[in-house]
Amino acid sequence: MTHRMPAEWTEHQGCLMAWPVRPDLWGGVLAEAKREYAEVARAIAGFEPVTMVAPPGHGGEARELCGDGVTVLELPLDDSWFRDSAPIFVRDGDGRLAGVDFRFNAWGRKHTPWDADDRVSGLLLEHLGVPAIRSAMVLEGGAITVDGEGTLITTEQCLLHPNRNPGMTREEIEAELKDRLGVTKVIWLPYGGLLDTETDGHVDGVCAFAAPGKVVVQLPADPGHPDYARMRANRAVLEHSTDAQGRRFEIVDVQQAAFVEVDGRPVEVGYLNYYLANGGVVVPVAGHPEDAGALAVIAAAHPDRKVVGVRARVIAFGGGGVHCITQQVPAARA
Repeated sequence: MTHRMPAEWTEHQGCLMAWPVRPDLWGGVLAEAKREYAEVARAIAGFEPVTMVAPPGHGGEARELCGDGVTVLELPLDDSWFRDSAPIFVRDGDGRLAGVDFRFNAWGRKHTPWDADDRVSGLLLEHLGVPAIRSAMVLEGGAITVDGEGTLITTEQCLLHPNRNPGMTREEIEAELKDRLGVTKVIWLPYGGLLDTETDGHVDGVCAFAAPGKVVVQLPADPGHPDYARMRANRAVLEHSTDAQGRRFEIVDVQQAAFVEVDGRPVEVGYLNYYLANGGVVVPVAGHPEDAGALAVIAAAHPDRKVVGVRARVIAFGGGGVHCITQQVPAARA
């Protein structure tokens, strides 16, 4: 039976997150990273149930910081970016859930070890009692965005990078996406973020579906921004594309960008990297004057949802945002 990945705005039964513990990534800001992860978890728990997966022995501190509104589950982990290492959930025609267990190799073998993160998807599906669909292809959830009606958007910069699936052609990668996620059309944008060397240009730093036929796009307003021309090239592809249903895209531009300093290093907080919860949008913010403008644009793109900004400066320092550290579990129904 064909399975399809639902759009992120469909009803969720909950959200999965993972607890940050890797000292070589966070260094002196690890304690602050834990506080920011906990704040994100509490914000999402205001809309839907949250399960925080912590490595064995770290469940106590996760419970203490996240509070009673968040369920903590202990499983072996290497890292804390569940958009990329947790299962990608799909539904069959009768609304029953399954989880696609893609391979994970730490964004092209950038960090070691990664074997626990490669296994955690299967362990989670077993814990949840959800059937697993295995794929031999390396894929991170942050590399794709779908509309639930057959369309998937990704970037060539990431999915065609030789550090992921060097033995697969573009056509073979596209065929696997269609097979496992139930999409019928893949739109390839040329670029991810130039500064996004950690993920090699995930699409969740570029654009996100907000509704069928509606895409929110990161579009830096400053001509000096390294992605000024690149994001306009991506936007041009979307302007000249149609979705799987033949619709032209309504494009919403998020032009604000916030650069802050964390632990002596300049960091860009990406407002586009937000999480759609049941009735809400949880958005990373920087404590920067640009926050308000970005929140207003995102609120206009999601008029039926409450928008909540959550401080995510240190999460950005680690290489991502709110979307990167979360994975939705869709409700099990059609």
